[in-house]
Amino acid sequence: MLLLDLKGEPGKDCRGFCKFCYFRKLDKKRVEPLGCKNCQFTIGCDYCTYSVRELNGPFLPIPLVLMQLQSSLMFKRYEKVNITAGGDVSCYPNLVELCKAINDFGLKIHLGYTSGKGFNDIKIAERLVECGVDEVTFSVFSTDPKLREGWMNDKNSENVIECLKYFCEHCEVHTAIIVIPGVNDQEVLYKTLSDLEEWGAKGVILMRFANTEEQGLILGNAPILEGIKVHTLEEFKEIVKEAYEEFNLRVTGTPLYDPVTGTPFAIAKEEKILEKLREKIEGEGTIITGNVSYPYLKKIFEGTEVNVVKVNKDIADLITAKDLEKVNKKELKETVFIPEKAFVHDEVAKRILNRDIIVRVGSLTLDGEVSGVYTKKEALDYEIKAFEEFIRMINFFGYKR
Repeated sequence: MLLLDLKGEPGKDCRGFCKFCYFRKLDKKRVEPLGCKNCQFTIGCDYCTYSVRELNGPFLPIPLVLMQLQSSLMFKRYEKVNITAGGDVSCYPNLVELCKAINDFGLKIHLGYTSGKGFNDIKIAERLVECGVDEVTFSVFSTDPKLREGWMNDKNSENVIECLKYFCEHCEVHTAIIVIPGVNDQEVLYKTLSDLEEWGAKGVILMRFANTEEQGLILGNAPILEGIKVHTLEEFKEIVKEAYEEFNLRVTGTPLYDPVTGTPFAIAKEEKILEKLREKIEGEGTIITGNVSYPYLKKIFEGTEVNVVKVNKDIADLITAKDLEKVNKKELKETVFIPEKAFVHDEVAKRILNRDIIVRVGSLTLDGEVSGVYTKKEALDYEIKAFEEFIRMINFFGYKR
């Protein structure tokens, strides 16, 4: 699938911030790089300085977007285009024109993550489907127009919901709901899920709202909402489980979990597979991870020379240098493994942890944002392959000297 990025920024190119938007309260005048795997000799690159904050500039003009489309099609054959943006795709002023041009190339279209706030009339949805849109990822929040209007800054809420219904009837629709305690959970959530089931949505990902740095707000803008006590990880997992059992929808959750595949770390429940993997471990080292992954990784590497240390950050990919500064160095072995996507420069990690061998590790499991298209067997196969590769890294970098 070809990814076509229209650029744009949250708050500017989405008809105003949603109340719960993770990019609210950002101080754009004080942009400091976090550091990441993409940085070269110094701390800071486009990704960890600007992209992580969605500071992409305004929407690209359509001639430039079409030039990029044509250039991409010269070198590779695609069947579908995924239109995405830092702003809201539905707010792109030339969206219908763009989709028509893509359709003229004989390509199907996936409208990437959109709240639909730019859809003023159901005729727009009808025209987009005519132009080849056959898949939509839609941020719903609630099917209650008043809630959408108040919490999503959606002045067109009733029209937007009608467009969502139309897409559900004519496209493959995947929906997303950021769940906020006392706002759109409990009965409100069940009404939304009931509507989505009735309209024909294929699936829904429930997204745990984050309101503190520990929960993932690493850009210095916490809290997003004053006075909101976020669901604990276990509470949220139970919400996902109950929603899956109640509705005929493919329900997944992030940062956990997927009731169908058993992810994250479905492999942790497969003792026979774990025994075979543990037998292959010849090296040693320390894995630094977050609150979600910690209990699973601890069980997976039980009885081996690999120990697991957690920092107070729920999602391991959002670990920063500040988190590493709080690690007890006495718990660390000579070789330390950190998440590949952690927001810390390699040299900074070495200095903080006082270790020369810092190794980045790619994804070992599937998040609910992607697991929804996997079967349980496919998810296990993914994890087995990922852990086999990780064990090879452990044996090489953590060789017992």
